[in-house]
Amino acid sequence: MLTTLKRIVQEMNQIPELDKALLRLASRVKQTMQVDSCSIYLADYEQQEFVLKATDGLHPDAVERVRIGFSEGLIGLVGQREEPLNIENAHQHPRFKHYPEVQEENYNAFLGTPIIHQRKVLGVITMQQSEMRRFSEDEEAFLVTLAAQMALEITNAEMRGALSNATAIRALPRQKNVRGIAGSPGLAIGKGFATDAKIDLRSWVVNRCDDVSLEVQSYRKGVEVTRTQVDDLSQRLDDEIPDDVKSIFQLYHQLLDANSLGREVEGKIKEGWDAASSLKMVVEDYAARFLSMEDPYMQERAIDIIDLSNRILTNILIEAKGHTIKAKMATQDSILVAEEVSATMLAEFPRQYLKGIISIRGSNNSHAAILARAMGVPAVMGCQNISPALLEGKNLLLDGYSGEVIIAPEPNILSEFTQLIEEEATLSKRIEAQAGQPCKTEDGCRIQLYINAGLSAEVELNANIHNAGIGLYRTEIPFMLRERFPSEQEQVQLYRQILESSPEQPITMRTLDVGGDKPLPYFPINEENPFLGWRGIRLTLDHPEIFLVQVRAMLRASLGMNNLQIMLPMISSVSEVQEAKRLIEQAFYEISDEIKSQNIQLHRPKLGIMLEVPSVLYQLPQLARHVDFFSVGSNDLTQYLLAVDRNNTRVASLYNSYHPAVLSALYDIVRQSDHNQVPVTICGEIAGEPGGAILLMGMGYRRLSMNAYNLRKINWVIRNVSLEESKELLSCALTANTHEDVYILINNYLEQKGLGGLIRAGS
Repeated sequence: MLTTLKRIVQEMNQIPELDKALLRLASRVKQTMQVDSCSIYLADYEQQEFVLKATDGLHPDAVERVRIGFSEGLIGLVGQREEPLNIENAHQHPRFKHYPEVQEENYNAFLGTPIIHQRKVLGVITMQQSEMRRFSEDEEAFLVTLAAQMALEITNAEMRGALSNATAIRALPRQKNVRGIAGSPGLAIGKGFATDAKIDLRSWVVNRCDDVSLEVQSYRKGVEVTRTQVDDLSQRLDDEIPDDVKSIFQLYHQLLDANSLGREVEGKIKEGWDAASSLKMVVEDYAARFLSMEDPYMQERAIDIIDLSNRILTNILIEAKGHTIKAKMATQDSILVAEEVSATMLAEFPRQYLKGIISIRGSNNSHAAILARAMGVPAVMGCQNISPALLEGKNLLLDGYSGEVIIAPEPNILSEFTQLIEEEATLSKRIEAQAGQPCKTEDGCRIQLYINAGLSAEVELNANIHNAGIGLYRTEIPFMLRERFPSEQEQVQLYRQILESSPEQPITMRTLDVGGDKPLPYFPINEENPFLGWRGIRLTLDHPEIFLVQVRAMLRASLGMNNLQIMLPMISSVSEVQEAKRLIEQAFYEISDEIKSQNIQLHRPKLGIMLEVPSVLYQLPQLARHVDFFSVGSNDLTQYLLAVDRNNTRVASLYNSYHPAVLSALYDIVRQSDHNQVPVTICGEIAGEPGGAILLMGMGYRRLSMNAYNLRKINWVIRNVSLEESKELLSCALTANTHEDVYILINNYLEQKGLGGLIRAGS
């Protein structure tokens, strides 16, 4: 059965027009299952009807003419019940409704199954038989399985049809919403601009050559021109991104090195292939190796290799072969769209027109996402089931907070979105006017704000107008952007810069937190479920040589200063804390011994742990005896409490830190921390959201750490609300049924305070 199912779905996929594909599918099902009729109805939610789209067995003239209300007939019943309906004699069923156009008088047996995608009924597929009988369990299982596989294909086909300007139903494309992964926060409006990649290594046809030395010269010339271009692109971003993010371009330089791709490409040329063909063969081999790895970061590197190689190929053709290629340029506010947005695409795009980024593939680990965040450009990654060509020239609304893209928006939606952007701009002006004022509620409650840093330290610290401390410095980002473990001295220089940025404020450095969604390219970890695997403190305790070098670097960087705090990630037991403390003590005594002849002081740093694994919620009194502070990582805590991978688009909608269970857990943490007299900070995304900050304040949190660009906004929000009101809001939120109910409570409160519309309460 499985082979037959695959063959039927594959045949459907090969037919570009949905109506013809459905007709072919109906015929194949009728033939395979040896029934008298197979029909497919699709849902029209505007008219609340199921429309007959294809049939082999009913009268063909009924297609598109027969429309069955959502609450009418057996088709409507299948849609309402959202489960198969298997009837021996359909005419005797109380919900049977006769439609003369279909001419089904001779059919008695009826089997209908809903076609469902992401909880939405897309349609119904039926089989009918003149014989009066119940369809067998095998027949029912076949139709259910087929319907499940059809759902995604229908969704994709409907998307293509809805966005096609050539649709027969309307002259204009219809609004469609596409969900991806939030890559960089912000809102954007612009025309879709799909990169015009006329030259693509993947479509290049390989050729032999006659002159080996000429082809080697052509290849080297192409590489040399590409090297100059990469230098220019990197320099173009000098003022927009910090040095640690700029190191992304180091990978391009390493690939351009003669000892990297060059030796193998020239080897292929010497075998008799021309320069372009040799480049194609070598690069596709490398890309295939990267793509086959389970490590998502390593998979992303295939994008960089292919992007760079297309650039080399272009330069071989232009410089060495004399081809003329005219690049397409943006001339209006645009949202860059590509199958795989690369770092060089972003560097080339005219900055004045770049309003947002959509990458069909990719994750928030991609170089494009890292650069977008550093540049302050909203981005959505991993938008499946859509192609750049369909977005070209379309009006697009991009929500980098939620990871949603609205295509060809209706006028009222466009108006509302435009108003949101204007209100964000208005809010920014009001915040700027009051920047620098102390963070204190209307009734006098002081809240300490810290920043989460590490992604782009220079940008984040420049945005730190409050001279706030750092509640979370992510040390893994510099590790991820290199091709090897950074040396102790390299780490000392980096950490010293951070500690000196706010010498009077606490700087909390988290030890290396890799694994899960943050792998290292030079230390691959292949696991079936990396989020529950070898990550965070588990990895570094198993490799004390890595842990000790990092801790030593932190301590050496803090010499003569007293603002370093060390934080341990992914703690799940007391024994992990004890072992980490032992190693930190070892490093402390080593450094103390090394500097005893110098007139410089080494202060013992405070030690804290991240609360992000649910098990620690039940061991807080025991853990409190071993640490100086707690820090709540609400992002991972939410993920683990709700059993949702936030990077998985299929379940991303279930991930929400405003879930009442998550709020209850956060409330319990701060109460236990206060009882055990251990300071607690929260450094997840919820702390940087206005609604979240208000609820956290009501719980009792007095230290909030967030991305630098949210610092001024949260300071402004807190100064415009009262502690008592936040407690009242919290009591209602804790008894809510869903996160949607919590959003309603927050938004109603903001409206009452005169803040409605200015602040996005949720992400």
